[in-house]
Formats: sequence, structure tokens, C-alpha cells
Amino acid sequence: MNTKRWIALVVAAAVLGISLVINSAFAFLQSGFGEGVDDLMATTQSSISEVVIEEGDFDNRVAVLNVDGVIQDTGEASSLFGTTGYNHSFFMEQLENVKEDDSVKAVVLTVNSPGGGVVESAEIYDKIIEIQEETEKPFYVSMGATAASGGYYIAAPADKIFVNEETLTGSIGVIMQSVNYGELAERYGVDFVTIKSGPYKDIMSATRDMTEDERALLQEMLDDSYESFVDVIEEGRGMTEDEVRAVADGRVMNGRQAVEVNLADDFGFEEDVIEQVKTDFDLGNAEVFQYGASEGLGSLLSMKVNSFFGNDIETQMITKMLTEYSSPRMMYLYGDK
Repeated sequence: MNTKRWIALVVAAAVLGISLVINSAFAFLQSGFGEGVDDLMATTQSSISEVVIEEGDFDNRVAVLNVDGVIQDTGEASSLFGTTGYNHSFFMEQLENVKEDDSVKAVVLTVNSPGGGVVESAEIYDKIIEIQEETEKPFYVSMGATAASGGYYIAAPADKIFVNEETLTGSIGVIMQSVNYGELAERYGVDFVTIKSGPYKDIMSATRDMTEDERALLQEMLDDSYESFVDVIEEGRGMTEDEVRAVADGRVMNGRQAVEVNLADDFGFEEDVIEQVKTDFDLGNAEVFQYGASEGLGSLLSMKVNSFFGNDIETQMITKMLTEYSSPRMMYLYGDK
């Protein structure tokens, strides 16, 4: 590596260390100062605000929820490298607020996502179904540039789905990937020693080829998740199993094609979808709002660090290696993780 890369690596590692120290300090303070501080910290961490998009009747409101980025739960604690992308726990909190707030009469869910984790996608889907069944609040979906795989999974139960003609959607299916660099390591004389309690403990190891038995075990798991995906679309879109399977082979499609095969209802941008839900449910004078979160210390430091590093691609790659957990798992995801 050249000097610039070494400097970036050292600085990134140093800031990661500072992040760990700060997170540890918060944990110590939270556990050491009694129930009063615990309550204060909990209140701060769960704070959620509202941003009004259109003024109107406060007793009849339309909530706009946004899923932007990979649908993935990266954990409660955020590091100094945190970004403003998708936050799973925060989004689930928004759904709970929608359920409990009687002034919210309808929801517009905007989706700009290539999908994400099987578990996280199912959690969102289940919560939307719960809200629909218990409150009868309608959900309209506005798809952005991409709403594929898990991005479509969470949209499927909506009362109506709107796309742009160039929206990239579909990619219905499940994927699980790993990297095998065993042959490369062998070429350079690197030997991996693995001690395991059972024959499958190192399944999908990056240091050896997968056996046929291992592949069959994983394929069965993926097939189960695929069947769940098909069932979700059948129920949400009122399609037959054959109709779903005809397009559920992993293919991607644009918005026009999605409307043609009944995966979407109509065309429109976010503002069009808001107006449509207001018209359909007699909410012409409704206040339109979206949720936001107060910026905590971690978020402020994150912005400073990102500003310091800039958008250098080499630094971003180093940051990604230092902060992301890359264990293989099943994903409703279009494209690489």
C-alpha cells in the first residue's frame, strides 16, 4: 500500500478505538448510576420526532415512512462510522407509533431498497399486517429507483403499490453467498487449521470447497424462505401460485413490466401517492408528516468523522472492513451486500 492508504488505515483504526472507548464509557455510566440514569438514557435513545410535510388537520393525519438502503439490523449501538442509512430498530419504532397513534389515518411507505435480511424483511411484513388487521389503517407504497427482493417483500401487503416506469423491482427470491479463497491462500503457502465439534460446524467456510451434503442442507433452508416469499405475494397481491412463480425466478423488471404482471397497481411519484391516499380515504385536509430522530452524540461524531475522511473510496473500503460483519446469511437481496 502507498503512504496515503497506510495513513487512512491507521486513522480509521484509531477512530474505531475511540468509538469503542466512548461506547464502553456510556455502558459503564448507564450501569453504574442507578435506575434514574437508566430511565434517562432509555428516554434519550428512544426519542422520536415528527416533521410536518404538509400542514393540515392534526386529528386526521397521513404518516410517510421511509425505507432507504439495505434492510439490515446492524445492532443497537452505533459507531463513529455510522451513516444516515436504514436503521431497523428506528423503523420498527415508527411502525409501532403508527399503530398506537389514533390521529394517523393512513400510511405512505416509500421504498428505495435492494432488499436485505430475510429476518428483518419478515419482521417489517408481520408488523404491517398487524397494523392493518388491528387498526384497518391503509398502506400505500411509493417505490423509488429500486424496490427489489426484500424491498418488494415489505411492499407486498400494501393496499396499493405505485412505481415509476424506470423503477427497478422484482428480484423475487433468496440468496446466500460466501467467498472461497482457499486456493489463493494455498498458492501463497497459507495453511488454515480448523477444529470443530461436528462435520457441518464450518459450513460455507471461506477456506475450502463446499460438500454436496452441505449444499443440500443450505438449499433446503433457502427453498423454505422462497416459499414464504411466494406466499406473501399470493396473499398480498391476490395472485395465484402459478402467476407468482412465473415471475418469481429472481428476474428484475422495470415499473411498466411490474404493472403488467400485477406486481404493482399504477404509476406515480411520492407526492402523487400521498394525494391518492388522501383522495381515496377522504383525507383532503389531512396533515402529512414523517418521523425523525434527535441527533445523539454518536451521530454528531459520526458526521465529523465522515467529514474528516471525505468520500475517498479507499477509506470507505477500509471502514467497511472494520465495521461490517460479513458472515454468510440468507438474504432477500438484489445485488451484492
